[in-house]
Amino acid sequence: MKKGKRFISIKTKLLSIILPVVIVIIVVLTGLSYSVSKDVIEQNAHELLETSVKGQAAKIEAWLDRNLTSFQVEKQALERMEFDKEQMQAYLDAYYNFDSNYPNGICLADTQGRLHQSSGGEEESEKAAEPESAADQSQESGITLQEWFRDGLTRVNMGFTDAYTNKNGDQVISACGMLRSSSNDVFVLSAELSLDVVSIYVNSFVEMEGAESFLVNRKDDTILACRDTSIISKKINELDDEFMQEISKRITSDETDMAEICGNISVFEEVEGTDWLLVSYIPSKMVYQDLDRVRNIMVLFGLVSVLILTVLMERIVHIFIRPVKKLTEVIKRMTDGDFTVRSYTKSNDEIGAMGKCVEKFIEAMRSMISSINGVSDTLRGQADSSRDVSGQMFSASKIQNESMKELNKTIECLSLSVGGIAESATTLAGVVAETKEDGDGVNSKMLETVDVSQKGMQAMQEVSEAMQNIHQSVEKLQSAIDEVDKASEEITNITKVIGNIAEETNLLSLNASIEAARAGDAGRGFAVVASEIGKLAQTSVGSVQNIDKLVMEIKSSIGDVVIQADDSVKNINSSSVLIQNAAKTFDMIFENIAAVNGLVHDMIQKVIHVESVAVDVAAISEEQAASSQQILDSSDILVKQANSLIANSETVAKESEDLTASAEELAVQMGSFKIQGNGAPTVQEVRTRS
Repeated sequence: MKKGKRFISIKTKLLSIILPVVIVIIVVLTGLSYSVSKDVIEQNAHELLETSVKGQAAKIEAWLDRNLTSFQVEKQALERMEFDKEQMQAYLDAYYNFDSNYPNGICLADTQGRLHQSSGGEEESEKAAEPESAADQSQESGITLQEWFRDGLTRVNMGFTDAYTNKNGDQVISACGMLRSSSNDVFVLSAELSLDVVSIYVNSFVEMEGAESFLVNRKDDTILACRDTSIISKKINELDDEFMQEISKRITSDETDMAEICGNISVFEEVEGTDWLLVSYIPSKMVYQDLDRVRNIMVLFGLVSVLILTVLMERIVHIFIRPVKKLTEVIKRMTDGDFTVRSYTKSNDEIGAMGKCVEKFIEAMRSMISSINGVSDTLRGQADSSRDVSGQMFSASKIQNESMKELNKTIECLSLSVGGIAESATTLAGVVAETKEDGDGVNSKMLETVDVSQKGMQAMQEVSEAMQNIHQSVEKLQSAIDEVDKASEEITNITKVIGNIAEETNLLSLNASIEAARAGDAGRGFAVVASEIGKLAQTSVGSVQNIDKLVMEIKSSIGDVVIQADDSVKNINSSSVLIQNAAKTFDMIFENIAAVNGLVHDMIQKVIHVESVAVDVAAISEEQAASSQQILDSSDILVKQANSLIANSETVAKESEDLTASAEELAVQMGSFKIQGNGAPTVQEVRTRS
């Protein structure tokens, strides 16, 4: 793992992702359930309230219709029957306390202001005795100015007036209608209905618990019926109550749809056939108190569910992550180079398949590491042999260089000697007379020259033999280098096999990642393991690339060594040719010196012929001087070639040392892998077997 990054386990990551999602889901579901429950409860409350107010309104309408129908029947009966005053009074008396809805019975009034009503058992004679005073009393009471009388003159059929307060202080309404008689007199039939029954319908027939109702006359905003009797007959807009004020505004603006007003769910319902408006309302908190209890239960249930799900998910994730953690530990140890571990996975799922693949990979890596260790030891041995051969070649080059330097010195001495001979021969030609005296000196000089020539010839032979030895050593070095090159080819092949295995492992990792992605949340752990295996494969590829790089460097070094060895062979061959030429030249020198020695001897014996012989000797001496100079030049070339040979030998030695160092570095890198365990050979055992 990279430094600086804090390790977070898969279990923590999964729980940190799943738990918030589960909590959010539970919260959302709880909120949705609460919202749906609230909507359902509100809808049920609204429907129940509407049903209640419609039922109340229907009962009021039925009560009004029933009474109105009864009055219409009475009106039709009066119109069809020709009653005289006594009969009419008897008919009217019959309706006194006949119906509790209109206990005072019915009454008739004409346009003259005369009133005929139920007497309640009083004698008709008493009423008839004072007709004028009764008429006067009717006029005084203003019958024709009464609201019910004026409304009755406007309709043929019976109808209801607006609510009003009668002389007894009761809230009543009148059913009235125009009544025609055969005498064409116009009468108004009327009956007062108490609103107590309406109040009962308004106050007692509320189907929803906690709800209340009141009846309002839309024309003048008068409250007709209410549980609070203190506000009956009062104007609703005059009440000091915010709710009533808002109701008044809505009635005035004709906004009679169901709404929540001042914390009360309110419903408006018109009573058909009248200007009455029935208002029913219930406090919102009473409607929502059950909802609040449901909300508290749902919150408690949500908390318990979150707690239970948290424990269950923690256990489930722990069970599923445990083999992943074991496999991760195996992969971490493999990353550290420890291939002694084993992956024991008993499951038959993706993790089990991954563990088996890791086990196969460990076995393959053990085998490859053992093989590479053997190759590394072989390469190191070959590098050591190459280093020994290069050391020997370097020593031989030093010996050759020293021999060539000695040869060069000898040739220089020989050149000086030949020069002296040439000068002596030239002087001999000029001083023939003194030849006899100098003959002994010349003879001794010639003897020295013969000895020097013999030594030079022997040195040249030794140089030739040394060159042969160097040539053989270089051939052995080239053979050893060829073996190293073959070993590097084997290493390259092995690293290719390792690279292919690493690539296959990487492909397996990618396939595992794809399968984990398909598995969704359950496969995220597998994706992490696959990623770790991919990283291990990439690490193996990197190691293989490093080995390839080292092998390529070794091959490059071997190539340079081969080139240097070829150059050395060519230079040695050239040096051998030059040395052979020098040997031939020394042979010629020796033969010439031997001839000179014979001539000098003859010169002593035959002084008479000294002049002619001296001329020949001078010519021969000049040739010898030229040959000596050529030999000296060749000797300089040989010295330069020897210096080049020793430099090349030193380069070969350094390259051999580099090869040895590379082999040791390869061995060190391979030593970082541990493959001991379960019968697998250790690195030391592999080296021993190699």
